[in-house]
Amino acid sequence: MKIVVVSGIWPPDVGGPATHAPEVAAALAARGHQVEVVTTADAPPAVDSFRIRYVRRSLPPGARHAAVVLRVAEAARDADVVYAASMIGRSTVGCALARAPLVVKVSGDPAYERSLRRGLYSGSLAGFQHARVGPAARVLRAWRSATSSRAAHLVAPSEFLREIVISWGVPPDRVTVLPNATPPLPELPTREEARARVGVTGRLLAFAGRLTAAKALDVAFAAVAGLEDVTLLVAGDGEERARLAASAPGNVRLLGSLERNAVLELFRAADAALLSSAWENFPHVLVEALAVGTPVIATRVGGIPEIVSEGENGLLVAPGRSDELAAAIRRFFADDALRERLTAQAAPSVERFAPERIVDELEAVLTRASR
Repeated sequence: MKIVVVSGIWPPDVGGPATHAPEVAAALAARGHQVEVVTTADAPPAVDSFRIRYVRRSLPPGARHAAVVLRVAEAARDADVVYAASMIGRSTVGCALARAPLVVKVSGDPAYERSLRRGLYSGSLAGFQHARVGPAARVLRAWRSATSSRAAHLVAPSEFLREIVISWGVPPDRVTVLPNATPPLPELPTREEARARVGVTGRLLAFAGRLTAAKALDVAFAAVAGLEDVTLLVAGDGEERARLAASAPGNVRLLGSLERNAVLELFRAADAALLSSAWENFPHVLVEALAVGTPVIATRVGGIPEIVSEGENGLLVAPGRSDELAAAIRRFFADDALRERLTAQAAPSVERFAPERIVDELEAVLTRASR
């Protein structure tokens, strides 16, 4: 098959789609499929074994969106199927122009995320689906539902998100749960070597991801501020970086964007990965942390409980409660037997997300949806 993979971000960008889309493209190409990529970038992406078409982010928003539509349409004209990991609306229009079938990876609700950013709504993801909202948010919801309903099939990384998608009016038989796969692991240093590289000798927590309001890093900062013997290292970039840098307590270090292998080494160095998000769908970063043998302390929101089991490979707390998060961190470090058990179970707990199995299922979905 000829498969077009669409993603709004691409390495060296950091974020779920920038990890997922390249892995999918490489895996499908390795299976003999002809793969092309459409993305946006600040500079030409690194050369790969498949063609990458990109649109410069320096273009004005309207021109950039139109250019993405045209790039998708051009690539999709002779493609068997398009797989969109992000830029769903633009992919929908491009596929309509090219009359190509579209498979969508749903990593969130774009109407909800835009409503949050624009101050149109302040509640939870689940509550947003049927909340009484203003005209602008209603338009965003209508556009999201219209674009989703046009897709030949949608894949959601968690059962939580699948139910959200079905609430948009998409028939249940067109939505499949397909978790994010464990990452291919490079040769990693020992935990002691990794700690030496980051310059931390004491108790260490790590976060990696986009620095956005949804990650609620203020909660994490408040939780660790009173723990003088704990260091939190934060990898990533985003619109919240400047504000977070100004408010970070002394035991928090912001590292900026790191390449994927450096993120894996950071998790290898840490005693636990920390995620204080107000809402999440299926955070790939937790799968990465567990895959390298690092347990998780996170909030009990969205699809996180489908990755992290309380007392088995991590600890879960309510969102927005820095006191509960601090208590969980204290418990983790105070109980040696608990910490050793969680660490021992971390990597085995994500074996069910083995890449071969996930790519098998995705390939089957794409084949069914193809022309």
